[in-house]
Amino acid sequence: MRTAVDSAWVRAAVLGLVLAVGGVLALTVDLPTVDVVRTWVDGAGGAAWAGMVLGLAVLLLAPIPRSALSVLLGVVAGFGAGLAVALAGGLLGGLAAFGLARALGRPAVTRLVGPRLGRVDRLMVDRGFWPLLAGRLLPVVPFVVLSYGAGLTAVRVTPYALSTALGLVPSTVVQVGVGASAGALATWMTPATVVPVAAAVLVAAGLGALAWRRWRRTRDGQSVAVS
Repeated sequence: MRTAVDSAWVRAAVLGLVLAVGGVLALTVDLPTVDVVRTWVDGAGGAAWAGMVLGLAVLLLAPIPRSALSVLLGVVAGFGAGLAVALAGGLLGGLAAFGLARALGRPAVTRLVGPRLGRVDRLMVDRGFWPLLAGRLLPVVPFVVLSYGAGLTAVRVTPYALSTALGLVPSTVVQVGVGASAGALATWMTPATVVPVAAAVLVAAGLGALAWRRWRRTRDGQSVAVS
């Protein structure tokens, strides 16, 4: 019994060390520039794409915003290839974080929380797909937090993987699309185009504010008349 307890805490310490190292690297190591990545991809051929998928998966084990990496992939690889790499790397990184948390963190959490974890486990086993899908779709919980957090529960791998694969699609399409269109936007956004667009946005915002105020006054007036 003593050996099992010690083993659980040793595993938890290893997981904590992995997270700490990832956090330090995320804060201290600069991502390669767009030109460097483009040169590497163009010169390495098919191996570079596999390397990008694996590299993205490793980066997603650390607290690095997935959105920033997806935008960077759009800039470097374009929409189609960047989307494929972002989705494959995101799924692989999510599964890796899930596996690490399940193997290294869950034994310690089970011993620390005890029976109170049972209710969460039952919920995640019975209906885990839907809360995980919502967590992936809604940009509230960071990708890495949800990945490790899911591994600490008893949710099965299949619903976790399916919810991650489906939930990553909408946000990744938008993020990679933003990166892929960055060059076109930079070319299009000249003073001759930005000033009229900005003016139109301000005018639209002003008209919307006036309409909202008028609607509020009308509603308040009706309320007073009724009373």
